[in-house]
Order: sequence, then C-alpha cells, then structure tokens
Amino acid sequence: MPSASDGPLGAAPALPLLGCDFSSSPNKRKTIVNAWGSLAAGVVRLDRLERFDTLDAWAAGLCNSHWFGAFDLPFGLPRELVHALGWPQNWQGCMDHYASLWRADIRDAFAAFCDARPVGSKFAHRATDRPAGSSPSMKWVNPPVAFMLHAGVPLLRSAQAYFPGLQPQQRDAQRIALEAYPGLLARELLGTRSYKNDAVAKQTPERLIARKDLIHALELGQTRLQLRLRLSHAQRDSLADDATGDTLDAVLCLVQAAWGQQRYHAGDALCGLPPDLDPLEGWILSA
Repeated sequence: MPSASDGPLGAAPALPLLGCDFSSSPNKRKTIVNAWGSLAAGVVRLDRLERFDTLDAWAAGLCNSHWFGAFDLPFGLPRELVHALGWPQNWQGCMDHYASLWRADIRDAFAAFCDARPVGSKFAHRATDRPAGSSPSMKWVNPPVAFMLHAGVPLLRSAQAYFPGLQPQQRDAQRIALEAYPGLLARELLGTRSYKNDAVAKQTPERLIARKDLIHALELGQTRLQLRLRLSHAQRDSLADDATGDTLDAVLCLVQAAWGQQRYHAGDALCGLPPDLDPLEGWILSA
C-alpha cells in the first residue's frame, strides 16, 4: 500500500481540479454535476460547471481530459460485509466481482445480510463512515450509495483513473480519483442546518439562507482545510439559486480535491488519506 514516505511528488505540474456530485441514474431533472477549477496560494477558483444527464456522457467527459478529482460516491465496501459474502478480499478483485452483478443481485445479497443481523446494527460500516458522518456504502436506498459505487467506480476505472490508497502508487498518473463527501464540509460550517432538497415543496427560504451562509463561509476559508473559494458574482448567485444543492455539492467536492492536491504536491502520496487506511474499504478525503 502507498505511504507518505514513498517520496516527494511535487515536481509534476498541477492537474486541473474536478469536484463531482454523482448520481447512479442521472436524467435531465437530476444530473451529474462536475465542478472544474484550480488551486493557487490557498485559493480555489471555480472555472466552470458541467452537467450530464447520462452515465455514458459523463464517462466520455472523464476520458477527454486529465484531472485531480474528488467524487461524491463510495469507492469501497465494508470489509465485514465482503468477508461475510465470501467476495474477493482485495479491492481490485472485489470491484471486478461487484461490477459483474446486477443491481437486483446486490440488493438481495445486502438485504439478506441485514436480515440476519440484530435491530440497530443492520448495516456494516467502513472505518471511514462514522468520522465522516456518511451513509454506509452498502446502503441501497435513501440514498442508494451502493448503486452509486456500482455505477461510478467501473467508469472511473475505465477512464484509467488512479485510486490512491487502493492501488499501488502511480507517480505519473494523469487522472487521480479520491472519494469525497460534501456533507463533511457542509456540517462543519452549518451544523445541522439543511441547505438543499430535491422536493420543490421543501425548497424553503431557510434553506436558501443556509446556502448563502455556506457559500460565504467557503469564500472566507472558514473550514479546517484553510482554503478560500473564489467565485464570480454570477457563480455565487447560481450556486445559491440551485435549491437542489447539486452544484454546491460539486463545489464542496472541488474544495476537498484542492486540499488533496495540496497534500499530494507537498509529497504525500496518499493525498491526505491516513497511512493506515484499509486498502479494501478506502477512505473519505479529509475525514
């Protein structure tokens, strides 16, 4: 497994930054959002936003450029679950097997696992889930992150992305993929305040105010990542006006990607991931 002692990596030019708010079943109403940007002197600049309403279009976009990306989808399954199901115990083998399954097969296998467990501990968790406050990566509804993994990781692998901590170190990687979770930064700045909802009836003035407060705090660099977000007036208004929070979530991932890239160019081969992470489960960036 790579470690931070594998040597300095800062000589290569910085790759474009990418933050992605992902959907396993995108459509014209609920798109995948890519936020592109760059980092200089502690400032993250948002360059542009892209939307994709099909997985094929998103996958093609990944292959059209190089990037250092943070993606809002899980990259691994809990070791406890993988062991119980008798699946391969290494990440590449496990992901190969997982990609070969239909979603119905995944749901049935995970439901049977949960049914055999006591109330209150139905789901298995990765080590990163609790410090990040994220849903278990085996959850197939509300949100269906298990299907996000099933849809997203194979496409990232097809784009020849390098996954730090999950694969042997690649010093010349031109596409670097890290797992992100926008709720991690949002909670740091807003606490329990909600800032988004897909249901129009729940897109309240209070959530609009929360989005504006979140954007303002990001611009001031008030997170522990100590990075400031730079936006144009039009970008600021656009992020605030998106009541679904999809574009803002992509930008939160962009800021996490910038923090990982900062660590990478400081010589950390794991881009800020802990050196003792489980190489089957993976880890959420900055958790």
